[in-house]
Amino acid sequence: MEVGAEGYPVHLADFGGPFDGPLVVAIHGLGGSHLNWAALAPHLTTRCRLMAIDLVGHGCTPVAGRTPDVEGHVALVGDVLRAISDRPVILMGNSLGGLVAALCAASEPDLVAGLILVDPALPTGRLGGIHPRIMANFILCALPGVGERYLAERRSRTSAEHHVRRVLGSVCVDSDRVPDDVVDAHITLTAAGDRAAGDDAYLRSARSLAKVMARPGATKARLERLTIPVLHLHGDRDILVPVASARRMAEGRVGWHLEVARDIGHAPQLETPKWTALRIEEWLEGRGAEARVRASRPSVS
Repeated sequence: MEVGAEGYPVHLADFGGPFDGPLVVAIHGLGGSHLNWAALAPHLTTRCRLMAIDLVGHGCTPVAGRTPDVEGHVALVGDVLRAISDRPVILMGNSLGGLVAALCAASEPDLVAGLILVDPALPTGRLGGIHPRIMANFILCALPGVGERYLAERRSRTSAEHHVRRVLGSVCVDSDRVPDDVVDAHITLTAAGDRAAGDDAYLRSARSLAKVMARPGATKARLERLTIPVLHLHGDRDILVPVASARRMAEGRVGWHLEVARDIGHAPQLETPKWTALRIEEWLEGRGAEARVRASRPSVS
């Protein structure tokens, strides 16, 4: 599905689900796409309507005159929500997508009934135990010129399949847990796309995210405005966003519920989709019931 937001194309994947169920709109992480939610979709769409956005320069959404940074992604999500729904939705985001979802909810509370944050990249003031390999990658990408050369050289010596499997190896404890058809779909999409353009959007997004993490004050203040129900899911072996950061973020927050997945990495929706769907369903029946009602269309008799 292509949704025109502010006159520019945006790719929105519709995974289906009951028309009168709560509408959940999912936002992928840095360098990802709508396919990051493909493993979860069969488990969640038994009771939820699930759609997934490709952010600026990611997946099937071109840059097309927009800026692929945190604020550009937040603006795009807000435009899409206004275009597709006449009622608030439940926003779900992983990693960078979690930050984008939270900032969108804080900036435009009328559009969002509740949040599901999956290993979100939220600033807490202390980065904690990030894996040295991940830190080295971010440092290389942050340096003007160096990041471009680094990604171009890596792109020249890796196939689409190698790229996908390398990324999955970074975000999962055991990438073999990701369904084969979902892996294959990621490879097909990567092979069909413009990898140079994708790397450029990745760099610009990564640099913007790094600035947020380096100067967290203003972003933390914006997130303090959140008053809606929040479900926070986090893998206890995440090497990109340590679980200690998740615990600091949830501590003392009313309406913020943290669930930790054991022996799982940065993308529970890919690595343990059944567990992820069960936690979401439990939340929708309990602490997130108000969000479920607000995000549901009336049933048609």
